[in-house]
Amino acid sequence: MVNTLFLPELREMLADQNERELIEFCTALHPARTAEFVEGLTAEEAWKVIQFAEPPLRAEIFNYFELDRQIDILMHEDEKLVAGLLVHIPSDDVVDLLQELPENRAEDLLALMPPQARRDIRRLQNFPEGTAGSVMTTEAACLDERLTVREALEALSREAESLETVYYIYVVDDTNHLRGVVSTRRLVSSIARQDKHLSDLMETDLVTVHALDSQETAVQKVAHYNLLAIPVLDDRGHMLGIITHDDVIDVVREVATEDAQRIAAVQPLRDGYLRMNLFVLSYKRLIWLIILFFAELITAFVLSYYDVEFEKYIWLVWFIPLIISSGGNSGSQSATLIITALATDDVSLRDWSKIIRRELASGLVLGSCLALIGLGCALLMAPGPRQASVIPLTIMLVVICGTLSGSTLPLIFKRIGWDPALMSNPFVAGIIDILGILIYMTIAQLVL
Repeated sequence: MVNTLFLPELREMLADQNERELIEFCTALHPARTAEFVEGLTAEEAWKVIQFAEPPLRAEIFNYFELDRQIDILMHEDEKLVAGLLVHIPSDDVVDLLQELPENRAEDLLALMPPQARRDIRRLQNFPEGTAGSVMTTEAACLDERLTVREALEALSREAESLETVYYIYVVDDTNHLRGVVSTRRLVSSIARQDKHLSDLMETDLVTVHALDSQETAVQKVAHYNLLAIPVLDDRGHMLGIITHDDVIDVVREVATEDAQRIAAVQPLRDGYLRMNLFVLSYKRLIWLIILFFAELITAFVLSYYDVEFEKYIWLVWFIPLIISSGGNSGSQSATLIITALATDDVSLRDWSKIIRRELASGLVLGSCLALIGLGCALLMAPGPRQASVIPLTIMLVVICGTLSGSTLPLIFKRIGWDPALMSNPFVAGIIDILGILIYMTIAQLVL
């Protein structure tokens, strides 16, 4: 929500170039609140306002701007000032921002950045998207193992402002191999023993991630070991950077959004919903809609195959929506449960037999309950009790079929290396529609 309360005053301060009040405005509030108050300004005005903040604070406020506003500023404001801003933003975030810019503009900004910052960004850009290396930051607290507590604290005091986080101190040797880790708490608690070396304080049982491991692997390790950051290493154990908890949150949010979109039979959107081109958005939805359209077309062909039975027993047609929705809904529930369990590492492929047994039992319980309700309805609408028995029998089998299909198909996709979320709810429902009609008419033929 745009906060318009102080917009007139802000514009007046800008018009008068009231330096004292603008500096106070930028420094008095949390950077997130400052960003909220300037939402109602144009991108150009917001940029002018944050020029009155010190560079590190300016970068913090900028990070809380909406992505569209950030891109607008990076595209149109003075190159030297923008490059100076990017220096104070974590390198992994800079990589993400530069990806949103035209290539020539991104190159121009990189050329104006200090060599070390430029090298860090180039290195991160070389890691494939979706890997741990692509989301790490190089601004980690790395200190030599031979430093004493006093020397380590002095080094930290000099570097603290340029580091993204100082929760952990990563202890390295002369060749930048990671040797151990010391928590900031332990370092501070060792002030009384200032001559003690970091090598004596460090933990050597390390939890690390390889730069080419998937982002999901890093997320799972951070969650499992309850870490605030995890070091990223290369093949030889060199310290490359860290993935912090805020990066993990971003990855979790991105993966969850992609899975939710796939479950709804939509190709994942690269940009936000409102930023996505309408034709591209329609295309991403159309692909699956066409696939599902043909799946339902098969259902129509199956129904046409039984036109004689439907003509003879017209009352069977009345229950078709009930039959296929019972199977489709139960299958969609099972698919969603298994997809989310796989995503959170709650289950794995080796649990397939347990999953099938549980879903078979669930199908029996759910099918029995729905079959009793279906029997009551069928007794009111079918010609007689024998004919009515078709409905509960069909519902029971269709629900069992739905739970088994919804649980096994994501496992099959996982086994062959595809994203289980591709087995979307509409896709499962489409499969169950076809199977439901076949089961329904087979039982009807046997009973009637």
